[in-house]
Amino acid sequence: MAGSVPETAPFIQAAVTADPGLKNFPEPKTSAAMQMQCLVYGPLKAAAALGPIGALAGHPFLIVIDGLDECEHKDEVEDLIDGMLAFFDENPFIPLRIFIASRVEQHIQSRLNVPGVHLDNLVDHCSDDDIATFLDVLFQDARRRNPVIQAYVQEHGEWPTPGEKQTLVKHIGGSFIFASAVFKFIMKPTAGNHPTPMSRLPLALEMNPGLDGLYAQTLARSEHLPHFLNIISTIALLWEPLPTSGIAELLGIHVYEVVNVLVNLQAIIQVPGTEDIPVTLCHTSLRDFLTTQNRSGPFFAHPRHHVHLLLRCLECELELRRRRPRVLIRRRECTPAVAYALRHAANHWIQGYNLEEQSEFDSIIRLYREALALHPDDPQLIHALARVVTYRAFRTGSPVDHAEALSLCRAALELLPLHHPNRLMSLDHLGNVLLTHSSSTKALSDIEEAISVHREALKLRPSPHPGRSSSLSYLANALRTRYEWTETLSNIEEAISLHREALELRQLPHPERSSSLSNIGVALRARYKCTKSLPDLEEAISLHRRALELQPSPHPNRSWSLDRLGSGLLARYECTRALADLDEAVSMYREALELRPLPHPYHSQSLKNLANTLLARHMCTDATADIEEAIHLFQMNYDLTGLPEDLALIERLNEKLKSRSQTIGARTISQH
Repeated sequence: MAGSVPETAPFIQAAVTADPGLKNFPEPKTSAAMQMQCLVYGPLKAAAALGPIGALAGHPFLIVIDGLDECEHKDEVEDLIDGMLAFFDENPFIPLRIFIASRVEQHIQSRLNVPGVHLDNLVDHCSDDDIATFLDVLFQDARRRNPVIQAYVQEHGEWPTPGEKQTLVKHIGGSFIFASAVFKFIMKPTAGNHPTPMSRLPLALEMNPGLDGLYAQTLARSEHLPHFLNIISTIALLWEPLPTSGIAELLGIHVYEVVNVLVNLQAIIQVPGTEDIPVTLCHTSLRDFLTTQNRSGPFFAHPRHHVHLLLRCLECELELRRRRPRVLIRRRECTPAVAYALRHAANHWIQGYNLEEQSEFDSIIRLYREALALHPDDPQLIHALARVVTYRAFRTGSPVDHAEALSLCRAALELLPLHHPNRLMSLDHLGNVLLTHSSSTKALSDIEEAISVHREALKLRPSPHPGRSSSLSYLANALRTRYEWTETLSNIEEAISLHREALELRQLPHPERSSSLSNIGVALRARYKCTKSLPDLEEAISLHRRALELQPSPHPNRSWSLDRLGSGLLARYECTRALADLDEAVSMYREALELRPLPHPYHSQSLKNLANTLLARHMCTDATADIEEAIHLFQMNYDLTGLPEDLALIERLNEKLKSRSQTIGARTISQH
């Protein structure tokens, strides 16, 4: 400052003479706050007291402070900022301005969030050109300093190439913090197969999964903090981003606890400076990392967290309904968490379905019942309760649940006039519940009514209505169910035709395309059972493979596609006796079992599927290991069910295994 503003030089010299510890050499002996007071504020104030400072020509002197967020001693940073604010409060006309460039760390943000300080988010003002310039400066500096890069450039030419830099800029998406983190990842030596910046650059260019190491290293900074995994899993699984206040309310914790976890993660998660702006990921590859277990390890956002989010959505919504019984709830009047709950609770139900424990299932129903008691004429609440009661009925087979679900659906439909925008949804739900109800009542009339209801809904969704594909699928499923009861071939023919039309409307990347592929496969299998037409079975297997490709783990429907593909392969084996089909069916059923650990409601079914297929392979190959594993699986299933027929099967198989062992033993003795 003495060089830029000579009027301050004698005062700076006097301060250093009086206290040599103000100098930073060989190491600082006083705090940054004290240095600013003695070497900046005091001299500038003293110079201004003598008259206008000519060197400034009427303009303020600007000091830029960068890297405050990198300082390890947060208390010292807070003292520095407090000193600045106190100086400007006492001396508002001193020609000095301070520009602080920093990440939005909480200990910095909290001090600067006062009148007289202008806060701005750099992300709102930067462009890809700014990021490109920033990276150019960083890479040029790295080339000057790093002899390995210099040698590489001499041999191979420019590094990174313009195309590589352009890809990096596109990935970074306007975040200087993320750009800095990616650059450090490229330049920082690591153990393993990527020892040089040149070998690490391709990882950054791939992003997914190239930056897994960066993500794991950054997340580890907050891993020890309370609520860490809940907060990270929530951010990864939300259907739309929420601000820190919304995340806190949704999880039932304090805002400061959310901020405490996120302040260390700003290299990969964009944390706004205020509580009303959503928290977002710097790059979508972070979500892929967090939702892929074999990549994220201890940071994995398990799909079961959807169940927790559903329960919290219902609790947040219920708290508002208790305060405002029988009053229309408008989302724009709600807190972010409640507005989110009203929009997306059903989505978390869909993603968490079959992953909830029975106690959680009962809690979901209890919360919906309480909400409906407060707002008895809300069709959406009625449908929501009907949906979960239907699924419980499907799981338990309870006729009482089946009957209640059907009654609720009829009540909801009666509340919606002919042209109400939600009437179509109500028709869909009623038709689907009628189908489920038919499995309990064994009444063909339920299926006939379901078909009639779905035909009505389809008429109300002419092409190009966005919901037409759903109506096509619902009607097709109802027709397939009637075919399974009556074996009237025209029903399955129409079902296949409708499913094919739905598939045409669900081109990639439609989220329900895999369901349509699977639906056609199931319908073709049903026709195959009647006609024994091998082309139907071949196409069904092909369709189930395609559906499975669109359902990578942890997709909630993957286990169903594995079951269907395994079943198709088993059917083809019975026709062709190709052992490869049997081997692949075992592999499919084994993976399905792994995806259905206890207390999954279909764990028992998966045990039986795998055991029966292993038994079929034993009958073909006479492999002892297969029958031994099959017996073990049947025993595990009996331990769960306690059914006498399961025990009888185990006893027969054990007797067969014993007899086989005795026969082999006798042969061995005779050979000697």
